[in-house]
Amino acid sequence: MGIAADIIIIVIAALAGAIIAQKLKQPLILGYIFAGIILGPYTGGIVGDIHEIELLAEIGVALLLFALGLEFSLSELKPVRNIALIGTPIQILLTIAVGFGIAKYLGWSFVNALWFGALISLSSTMVTLKTLMSRGLVGTLSSRVMIGMLIVQDLAVIPMMIILPQLSNPKAGMHLLAAAVVKSIIFLVLMFYLGRKLLPGLLSRIARWNSRELFILSTTAIGLGIGYATYMFGLSFAFGAFVAGMVLSESDYGHQALSDIIPLRDIFGLLFFTSVGMLLDPAFLFENWVIILSLVFIVSLFKASIFYVLALVFGYINIIPIAVGLGLFQVGEFTFVLARTGLEAKVLDNNTYSLVLALSVISMVITPFASAMAAPVYKLRKKLFNYEPLQTENIPNTGLENHVVIAGGGRVGQHIAQVLTQLNLPFVIVELNHQRMQECKNAKFPVIYGDMSQPTVLEASKILESRLLLITIPSLVAAQSIAEHSLMLKPELNIIARAEGVEQMKTLYENGVYMAVMPEMEAGLEIARQVLIHLEIPVLAIQQYTDAVRQKLYAPIYESSHDYQLLTKFDNIKDMLEISWVTIEPGSFLAGKSIKDAAVRTITGASIVGIIHKKIFHPNPKADYAFQEDDLIAVVGNRQERSEFKKLAVPVKTS
Repeated sequence: MGIAADIIIIVIAALAGAIIAQKLKQPLILGYIFAGIILGPYTGGIVGDIHEIELLAEIGVALLLFALGLEFSLSELKPVRNIALIGTPIQILLTIAVGFGIAKYLGWSFVNALWFGALISLSSTMVTLKTLMSRGLVGTLSSRVMIGMLIVQDLAVIPMMIILPQLSNPKAGMHLLAAAVVKSIIFLVLMFYLGRKLLPGLLSRIARWNSRELFILSTTAIGLGIGYATYMFGLSFAFGAFVAGMVLSESDYGHQALSDIIPLRDIFGLLFFTSVGMLLDPAFLFENWVIILSLVFIVSLFKASIFYVLALVFGYINIIPIAVGLGLFQVGEFTFVLARTGLEAKVLDNNTYSLVLALSVISMVITPFASAMAAPVYKLRKKLFNYEPLQTENIPNTGLENHVVIAGGGRVGQHIAQVLTQLNLPFVIVELNHQRMQECKNAKFPVIYGDMSQPTVLEASKILESRLLLITIPSLVAAQSIAEHSLMLKPELNIIARAEGVEQMKTLYENGVYMAVMPEMEAGLEIARQVLIHLEIPVLAIQQYTDAVRQKLYAPIYESSHDYQLLTKFDNIKDMLEISWVTIEPGSFLAGKSIKDAAVRTITGASIVGIIHKKIFHPNPKADYAFQEDDLIAVVGNRQERSEFKKLAVPVKTS
């Protein structure tokens, strides 16, 4: 079967490797690389034609970068834009310098040393995100810093793929580099001016046909077609695919294109990472394990230190620099892409490639364990050294005690703060957005600037002395992290959190939240209440409806309460003895009769507790009140008694 048989073998082996990686709680790409080592020429050569697999893997690289372009969003960089856009290039340059120095010390050539520095400067987006998600830290300030820097690092792969091959050719001179830069600029101008006008329009026309298959095919053709056109133009195939993704990301169909391309990207990406493993020589690893482990230690130490110092320089304090350093020290998956470029350009030999690959894989494997050390290291540092005080404003001189902690100083948090201020109840707001923190400060609210999921901020908010924690942050992951860390310190703490839907509400309850509130549902109920009032539905009936909806949605509160059985009994009593609003219709038995003459209590057993006559409410009407047509009567009684009264209010049937 030729290459078809090779692909089948690779997919099956990659599945086995992925399952093992999943069981060991490692990124799946490590399983793919392991499968490639087993199938590669250095361990038996089960796969017949590696070169053909490598050609297919190039499609995987292009689709990987095409998806990266579709995912790219400047809005994600706004909260951490300074360290992401300025700090990350500094980190890359410093890491290249460190790698260059290490390689020169080992006796490598200038070109190889430069390539080594560039290869180790990139961190792993996949591994970092998986680690953050597994520890429930996505949404924290430290995670935002890491993700912002990773996005810029991933973007840096593109210029590296263009510039490094040109610099690696000593005979090329600067004119080849200049030519590559000019070509890149021309291509970018054409894509962002013509592509932004043509490609979204093309996808829009295709989407109107409502053919999912045609849409997927069109998306793939755009990414790979533009990549190939870029290759024919003398630039990188992957670079063109990335730019095509960036152009499409700004269209209305960017999210759908991304969701459609991800499965295809993952399949071809599997081939890429497996082909990476095929080029790794296990014998080389055993022969050079001392230098490999030494490089892992040295590179990880220097790289973590660079991230740590940069986080401090850009104003991040407490645990954040430590978390960033221990989260981004590894050598990432895009190093494989760059290393393959160097291998194809015949700048890197197989031994250098294997060395870098081993360094990358080992650093990825130890990342989850190193990242988990952030909190212990921070606690140790607090014991040994003085640590930075948190920025606080308007904290009472008497301190915080028996107070409410509000996590999030946005519109919802500030509104709650206004209510608590009017009621003279003690509270403190914790906010990590500097602008919102200033708004709270200007409103004279007690506020702490920091990340509520971090131990230092929890201590500063006096969570142990608090009565209640309110989480107004809309992010589910951030709310989970805050709830988890707060309950670790004070298990009996009642937490009220904001939820964006029923599924989020269930998840928050599972994480120990006492009550989850859905703002959208509350707004919908209020709109429905106004509509029912406008339709002149009795107010009590409206209240009963809204109470029933809330009780159903907030059932976990009632079910967890010790008084739930009593509440259930009260609910049954309400069904037995309830108020109904009944209109006196023209021609009814009651029209024109007084309450005394109609003998309502004697005939029906129900009691009249109120009457609305011409929009005027008369509570507890006297016995001489005469019923009139269109009067709205409030009747108390059980279901049977209220039903008998309704029969009296309708027109009398004549035979």
